[in-house]
Amino acid sequence: MFTFIDENGYKVVLRFDQGPFEVEPRHVLALVQHKGKWLCAVHKERGVEFPGGKQEEGETLLQAAVREVYEETQVHVKDIEWFAYYVVHTETPFCKAVFTAKVKDIESFVGEYETTGRLWLTIDELLHHPNLSFYMRDEGMKKMLEEVSHGEEKRND
Repeated sequence: MFTFIDENGYKVVLRFDQGPFEVEPRHVLALVQHKGKWLCAVHKERGVEFPGGKQEEGETLLQAAVREVYEETQVHVKDIEWFAYYVVHTETPFCKAVFTAKVKDIESFVGEYETTGRLWLTIDELLHHPNLSFYMRDEGMKKMLEEVSHGEEKRND
């Protein structure tokens, strides 16, 4: 378990297991790496961030992650796996499930909805991008990137 205070002053608890949950996850986040770079969406208001969003009625968390990645970046994913979850202790606490995935197919980015495009960033570019959304700048994101990178190293041994 990793605990920190986000830039809005809320306590956040990050865990790298599958529960039990103090708050049931209803939001998702996807960490997708391809050819040494991380997939990011460019949100109109928040800035550069990993794709993610809210689970819709009748949808599993995994289905929500796949859908959100596609809606925000026009990238189809495969081999999606549970990675972590975190609870943000706002006035009404919420929980976000975090998945890792691999790229299946990349379509041309046409039009815009919540996002204006996608970026592929190296870890250094990601950590130092000038237009990161607030949650991409927090200690929890750095910890998740550290853990996912460590997991990749173990799999490549």
